[in-house]
Amino acid sequence: MICETAEDFAAALPDFGALMGLDLGDKTIGLAVSDTFRSSASPLLTIRRKKFTPDATEMLARASERNIAGLVLGLPRNMDGSEGARCQSTRAFARSLTRLTDLPITYWDERLSTVAAERALIEADTSRKRRAEVIDHVAASYILQGLLDRLSHMKGARDDR
Repeated sequence: MICETAEDFAAALPDFGALMGLDLGDKTIGLAVSDTFRSSASPLLTIRRKKFTPDATEMLARASERNIAGLVLGLPRNMDGSEGARCQSTRAFARSLTRLTDLPITYWDERLSTVAAERALIEADTSRKRRAEVIDHVAASYILQGLLDRLSHMKGARDDR
């Protein structure tokens, strides 16, 4: 099931359970995971892309190992908020995933997530070689953390009522 909004995604999720964030690139897929209480995201690994089926199989195997409750795909909008070919590719990937899993899937605007990840790695004095190895799954953690923060804000607003 694809949820277009964070509210729909939250409604489709169980009360507890880790989430997985994905940063889909042309050559790699960065993966990040949250804790069970959905408070913080951690980079996990980067998958070298081959074709959809082996990519999805590996990603879903990692999700199964960690009892993932939902998937968050970075949506690479243009800086003006419009959607181009990369967004269409991400949405096609999500539609194809729904044939392989019942996990709820949503999108999170990933504009500048790679820039933020790169900046954090530079500030941590990470070598250029190491940055190239980890940038995708660090970017996935920024994507996932954005959604986690949104879910937390929504929960806080409900609790305040």
